[in-house]
Amino acid sequence: MAKNSIEFLLTGRNALFTDPITRIGGEKTSYHLPTYEALKGVCKSIYWKPTLIWYIDKVRVINPIRTQTKGVKPIKYHSDGNDLAYYTYLHDVAYQVQAHFEWNMHRPELEADRIDGKHYSIAQRMLEKGGRQDIFLGTRECQGYVEPCEFGSGVGAYDELDELSYGTMFHSFAYPDETGIDELHARLWQPTMKHGVIEFIKPSDDLEQDAINGLPNQFIRKMTAKTFELDSNIQNVNQTQEAI
Repeated sequence: MAKNSIEFLLTGRNALFTDPITRIGGEKTSYHLPTYEALKGVCKSIYWKPTLIWYIDKVRVINPIRTQTKGVKPIKYHSDGNDLAYYTYLHDVAYQVQAHFEWNMHRPELEADRIDGKHYSIAQRMLEKGGRQDIFLGTRECQGYVEPCEFGSGVGAYDELDELSYGTMFHSFAYPDETGIDELHARLWQPTMKHGVIEFIKPSDDLEQDAINGLPNQFIRKMTAKTFELDSNIQNVNQTQEAI
């Protein structure tokens, strides 16, 4: 395995990878598969620095896809009190995930932090400890857990299924600090599961090329990227250590 790649088992009692279409009436229903963006968020919770970008290579569905509907009381946005709604979650989920990171070339101010081996070693240690931050499966109320694994090991519920296609799904967001343009875009795609494995189309910083590769996108709104100053951050850390 390359020195920028990790493999892990992702499990949880419930998951909610919300289909945006179902949110119009105040309800929420999960996609049957985890989205690229949700898995990327899991990788960021394991370990992340603005120096790098996580890319999800593929995911393997281990447990059977089952849903569970629950009555919830979400907070009303335009008045006091709570509302009533039904959320449809995925129940008892388990996935094997393979991902890797690459340097974010739109962060030239962090070029000095592109150190081979450093970030990989930290990412491996954080994965062994269950992540640097809390792991969520789509939403805050769905707690997840990660641990190292070998991708493809063990028995999956859909190993014998030749092919299963899904309709149009949300893929990921194209953020300004990853594309170099001051705009937020949403990418879409049509996934296909083969023998329990979904291989993701790798996004790029060229939205036109993404569309050609099978990732059409939709403009959301204007957005600017936050800037980082590596020397300033190092100086603040040194000052803190001297004070201690």
